[in-house]
Amino acid sequence: MKTEPTLISIVITATLLVWPARAQIYDTNNDAVSTFAGYGIPGYVDGQGLLTAFNNPTQIVSDTASNLYVWDNGNQRVRRITPDRTVSTFVGGGSYLDGYGTNVSLSWGQVNAMAIDHADQIWLVMANSYSGGVSYLLTINTNGYASVVNGGLTNLTSSSGICFDSANNLYYSGGNRIYRYRPGTGTVAPFAGSGIQGYFDGQGTLLTAFSNPTALACDEADNIYVWDSGNGRIRRVDQQQNVTTVAGNGYAYSPADGVGTNATFSLINSMFFDHAGNLYLVCGSCVRKMDAQTNVTTLAGNFNQYSSGYNDGPGNLALFSSADGGCLSQGMVFVADSGNNRIRNITFNTQEQPVTPANLQLNTYPGVQITGVIGRTCQIQSSPDMTNWNSVATVLLNSSPYLWIDQNPIAGNKFYRAVLLP
Repeated sequence: MKTEPTLISIVITATLLVWPARAQIYDTNNDAVSTFAGYGIPGYVDGQGLLTAFNNPTQIVSDTASNLYVWDNGNQRVRRITPDRTVSTFVGGGSYLDGYGTNVSLSWGQVNAMAIDHADQIWLVMANSYSGGVSYLLTINTNGYASVVNGGLTNLTSSSGICFDSANNLYYSGGNRIYRYRPGTGTVAPFAGSGIQGYFDGQGTLLTAFSNPTALACDEADNIYVWDSGNGRIRRVDQQQNVTTVAGNGYAYSPADGVGTNATFSLINSMFFDHAGNLYLVCGSCVRKMDAQTNVTTLAGNFNQYSSGYNDGPGNLALFSSADGGCLSQGMVFVADSGNNRIRNITFNTQEQPVTPANLQLNTYPGVQITGVIGRTCQIQSSPDMTNWNSVATVLLNSSPYLWIDQNPIAGNKFYRAVLLP
């Protein structure tokens, strides 16, 4: 019996994968990017503005006097930049593990995160390259004294982010948790997250879960914002330890601007707040902003990592390369643009908001100029009618003429005279 061959029909199905369009919405405040310091070639040169050199700067913070402090990773030093763009070496380059300024060596570890507290003390998360990568907290005070504060906090890792609340408590991420460390007592305790990798909003440490949380930021209400990188979301933890997702939806393949969970993120290297409740996000090839209503827009740069490069100019034309750290100072955003070996700044041309007359107050403060012998003492007297005189101040003439200003605004008639004391 002859067997006929069996014909097998194979159907090949082609599946078309369509990624959502990249929705990049640029901020409308005429943001512009310029170079604040560094000429772009890796090196180590102190000096002025663009006539200076950095080598892979990755972290940046600002003190209350508007000085910038940069972790210059390739040079393993902390560099200081004054508001007039003078660059100097603040700490590093020496041979000691602790001590002052340039006597200290910072080459024994890798700095992973940097923050500044409300006393202008700089804090660094440093992974010790000589002890199996154990991470430490290193502090640098306003005089440039560097010292290890705590050698190996629970789950402090090379990817931990840090921030401070209004009471100078330090928060850090690690071990799929957020921890609170109290420098005054040296105590540390879990603040949010069970430690089990996952995604759960809720309350406390038992009913919430994170997946590789890294960058942190604290707003003026002491809410801690967390870049939950494994979940592709920005989470908020309030002081009652309630964890809430405020932006992102876990779809990290294609970043998109939008409101709240309609926005998506693939990378956030650092985060920081301004006084208006805006959260700034440094994202490698771009800098983004989330306002208090969770509306996410792009300040400058491009989502596409392959479009990274170097270009100053309007936000939509500016380019960054591996922008890592950021801070707010002098009304501008400063960025440690590590791939370009530069410190960049973003300025704003915000819309004018006139103050209504009901919120305006004009005060007039009178002054008295006295010409006399330096070293003599005078009593300043005032009167509403030039009949009844009251003493308001006693001054030592340390110059002639000497100008005294009444610190109380004028209310009605007010006359002044000076009486020379014996």
